[in-house]
Amino acid sequence: MTAEGLVLAASAVIDRRYRRSNAPLLQIRLASVALRELNSNEKEPSLARRLGAFDATMIVMGGIIGAGIFVNPSVVARQVQTPMLVLGAWLIGGAIALIGAFVYAELAVLRPRVGGQYAYLRDAYHPMVAFLYGWTLLLVVQTGGMAGAGIIFGRYFRELSGLAVPEQVVAAIALGILTLINCFGIRAGSNVQSALMITKLGAIAMLIGVGWIMVEPAAAVATANLPSDPAVSDNVWKGLAAAMVPVLFAYGGWQTASFVSGEMRNPRRDLPRGLFIGVAGVIIVYVLVTYVCLRALGVSGLADTTTPASEVMRQALGSRGAKLIACGIAVSTVGFLSQSILTAPRVYYAMALDGVFFKAVGKLNPRTRVPVMAIGLQGVWAAIVAMTGRYEQILNYVVTIDVLFFGLTGASLLVFRARARREGTEAAEGNLVRVPWHPFTTWLFVLACWSLAISTLIRFPQNAGIGVLILGLGVLVYRFWAKPRP
Repeated sequence: MTAEGLVLAASAVIDRRYRRSNAPLLQIRLASVALRELNSNEKEPSLARRLGAFDATMIVMGGIIGAGIFVNPSVVARQVQTPMLVLGAWLIGGAIALIGAFVYAELAVLRPRVGGQYAYLRDAYHPMVAFLYGWTLLLVVQTGGMAGAGIIFGRYFRELSGLAVPEQVVAAIALGILTLINCFGIRAGSNVQSALMITKLGAIAMLIGVGWIMVEPAAAVATANLPSDPAVSDNVWKGLAAAMVPVLFAYGGWQTASFVSGEMRNPRRDLPRGLFIGVAGVIIVYVLVTYVCLRALGVSGLADTTTPASEVMRQALGSRGAKLIACGIAVSTVGFLSQSILTAPRVYYAMALDGVFFKAVGKLNPRTRVPVMAIGLQGVWAAIVAMTGRYEQILNYVVTIDVLFFGLTGASLLVFRARARREGTEAAEGNLVRVPWHPFTTWLFVLACWSLAISTLIRFPQNAGIGVLILGLGVLVYRFWAKPRP
C-alpha cells in the first residue's frame, strides 16, 4: 500500500474508533486531523512558515487598532461624563482584552493549527460550531468589518483628495488592491501590514505628542469626579455599562492573529508573545489617546464633538493639523483592511480541508503557497457588502456575531481544561502558557462578550437580527456539506 493509502486508512480507522469506543477524545481528534493534514500535504504544497514574533505583534495590533480610537473617546464621554470613568472604561476594556489575550495564548499553545479560532471551536465542541464560525466570518464578521473600514477610508479619501467618487467605490478599489497584494504570498502581505502598522503608530504618536505639548489643558479636566448622590451614581454606572460597548468593540481583533498560526515559524512561542506585547501596547496607546483628548477638550468638549482626534489637532495646528490626522486615520483603516485580508482566508482554507466548504478554497498556489481562491472569495464578497451597505448597518450586525463567538472560544478553554483533568494530562501541561486566576478570569471574559452580544441585539434588533438570521441559515448549509458523499 502507498503512503497515501496508509494515511487514508489510518484516518478512517481513527474515525471509526472515535465513534465506537471510549478512547480519549483529545488524542483521537488530534491524530485524525493530523493524519488528514499529512495526506493533504503529500498531494499539495504546504503553507509557508515565514512569520515570527514581530510579525505576530504587528498582526495583533493591526487587527485591534482601526478608526475606532480616533472617534470612540467622544462616544464614551457622552455616556459617563466624568474624566475618571472615561479613562476607567478604557482601562476596564483593556483588562478584559488582556484576559482574552491570555485565553487565546493558551489556546494557541494547545492547538497550534491552521485556522486558529476555527480549530479551537472544532476540537472543543463539534465541527458544526466551527463551520458556523467560518460561515459567519465570511458572510458577516470579517467581510462586514472590512466593508465598514473600507467605507471610512472612502470618506477620508474623498475629503483629502477632493474627488467626487462615491465612498463605496473607493472602498471596493482599496479591497481589490490589498487582495491582490496578499495573493503574492504571506511575506508580501505581512510586509505591507507591518509597514502600515508602523505608519499608523506614527500617526497616533503625533496625535499624543502634539496634543500633550501644543494644546493648553482644559480647565475642567481635573475637577470632575464621581457623583456621591445614590440616584445619580446609579445612572453613572448604567452609563459605564453602555460605554463598554464601543470600548470592547475598539479592543476587538486580536483573535485574528491565531488564523495564521500555521504560517508561523514557531507558533507555540511567537503567537503568545505577539498577543501579550500587542494587546499591552494597544492598551497604552488607547489610554494615552483618551487622556490627551480629555486634557485638550475637557469632558464636555469631548462629548460634544464626533471627531475628537481632528479637534485636538485643529487646536494645535489649525486646518493643517486636521488634515494630517485625517491622513493618519485613512492609513489606520487601510492597515486594518490589510490585516483582515491577510488573516481570515486561512479559516476558509481550513474549512475546505475539513470537507465542509468548496474544495477549490482548500488549494494553495504552488508558487506563493497561499490560498489564493480563499483570499479572492473574501475580497469579492467584502467589496459587494461595501457597495450595498452603510457603515452603521454593517457595524451592528457584525458586533453581535463577533462577540458571540468570542465568548464561545473563551469557553472552549474551560472545555479543554476539564477534558485534561478527566484524562490526567493537566499536570503535563503545567509548563505551558496559563491564564492567570482561571476559571474566574476566563468566565469574566466569556460573560463580558456575551453581555455585549445581547446588548447589541436588544438595542438594534433589525440590523443585529440579520447576523442571527445568517447564523441560522448556516445550520442548514452545514447539513448539506456534512452529508456523506460517494
